[in-house]
Amino acid sequence: MEKIEHTTVTTNGIKMHVASIGSGPIILFLHGFPELWYTWRHQLLSLSSLGYRCVAPDLRGYGDSDAPPSPESYTVFHIVGDLVGLLDALGVDKVFLVGQDWGAMIAWNFCLFRPDRIKALVNLSIPYHPRNPKVKTVDGYRALFGDDFYICRFQVPGEAEAHFAQMDTAKVMKKFLTTRDPNPPCIPKETGLKALPDPPALPSWLSEDEINYFATKFNQKGFTGGLNYYRAMNLNWELMAPWTGLQIQVPVKFIVGDLDITYHIPGVKEYLQNGGFKKNVPFLQELVVMEGVAHFINQEKPQEISMHIYDFIKKF
Repeated sequence: MEKIEHTTVTTNGIKMHVASIGSGPIILFLHGFPELWYTWRHQLLSLSSLGYRCVAPDLRGYGDSDAPPSPESYTVFHIVGDLVGLLDALGVDKVFLVGQDWGAMIAWNFCLFRPDRIKALVNLSIPYHPRNPKVKTVDGYRALFGDDFYICRFQVPGEAEAHFAQMDTAKVMKKFLTTRDPNPPCIPKETGLKALPDPPALPSWLSEDEINYFATKFNQKGFTGGLNYYRAMNLNWELMAPWTGLQIQVPVKFIVGDLDITYHIPGVKEYLQNGGFKKNVPFLQELVVMEGVAHFINQEKPQEISMHIYDFIKKF
């Protein structure tokens, strides 16, 4: 880990912390919520040893990157703009892109906006769904799962932060990272995060030291930056109108765990398996469903995910 370099890049009006290691073609890794560049620690080490330069930023709002206060500063246009500026700062035209959770959603949008900058994409956990012109994103989730669904519960500024503050940050991280319940996560207003199950013990793939790294950074920065991604979802829906119906036009490999909550959203399995996903992602080359694996797939199965990435991108 001490070989990983840490730099700060000025891009799109913010300062962005970037972790990187290795030399060769660049792989850009995009993390999710509530995570950091650190979620990719295993992939950085293994793929840099195979001849790639691995680059993992703290996205806007996270870790050691700047965190503007307003949710309006967290649209997909801001985030993709940060990343285009990062590529320019690195002096590179095209990269391999890897995303998970929110990082996957940003990666899909990166490919919609700037396919000219992407050689190929490996996305984890969140499949591409084209914009539904009839229903705003959060409204759709509310209709499906109710007000207590976590995305709906995250909408009011300050409310989720107050829930998070009632609990030790390390415990918050454990609740999120170790969950294996494929049912929709619900956070009732009355109980907050206490409604999420406590892990009986840390799994073998996650140590107290690793939990504490996440917790230390979130203690410094808070959760508002990450939560603002959810608060910008309906704004994204409005701004994305010109891209309605657009396909993803880069080569794609998609990987999801069969215990992932996203895989159990009504209709998703059928969408992935029956041709709907392939229609919207016409250059989909591989679809992998990993058995017995939950949402934080790149941390739970680090070697397998590294090899899945390598086996795909080495073709290009």
